[in-house]
Formats: sequence, C-alpha cells, structure tokens
Amino acid sequence: MAYVDGFVLAVPTKNKETYLKLAKTMAVLFKEWGAIKVVENWGEDVPEGKVTSFPMAVKRTPDETVVFSWITWPSKAVRDAANKKMMADPRMEKMEMPFDGQRMIMGGFETILDE
Repeated sequence: MAYVDGFVLAVPTKNKETYLKLAKTMAVLFKEWGAIKVVENWGEDVPEGKVTSFPMAVKRTPDETVVFSWITWPSKAVRDAANKKMMADPRMEKMEMPFDGQRMIMGGFETILDE
C-alpha cells in the first residue's frame, strides 16, 4: 500500500497566494522525486477546540489560516529516497517559506485502508 506524509501548519492569511505558488513548485519537485499525488487544503471551517484542535496544535494566530496537506508516495522507501534527493537538490536553497516552519506538524503514515 501507499505511504503518506501529512502536514498541518499555520500560514499568514495574507500569504495565501505566495504559499500556493510555493506549493505548486514543490508539487512538481515531489512528483519528480516519485510522489503519486500532492494535496494542499486551505482551512475554511477549522474550529478552535477546548482541549485540542488544528489551530491549537499549530498555535495559529488570528491573522493565520490552518493548512492541511499530504503527499502520497508509492512506498516509504520511495519517500525516504525523495527526502535525500530534496536535501541535496540546489533548487531547495532558493525556497523561501511564507510561514513559520517551526510550528508545522508532520509525519509519515502507512496506509492501512484506502476505499
């Protein structure tokens, strides 16, 4: 089954177009490195929680929007190889992140159901 990298982050709302431009550029690179699919989702109905929530998890401020995204890979091995390629790729040095990467939540997941 596929392997998925998932991400939750807070992006300054004013940077939506800049973020989308970066995401489109990165999607091309991820696919070059073996990704099957790259999905970006701009928060629209993301409520604050009392105990936990997406906004709380990324310490979203009032001027930010929660983004939820994922990359689907054929396998963890392909993802791991892509991560090495990413770190060695000089194109990555030119990338400027329009958000605070320290508050990004990410993880790799084995797909156990895909209906």
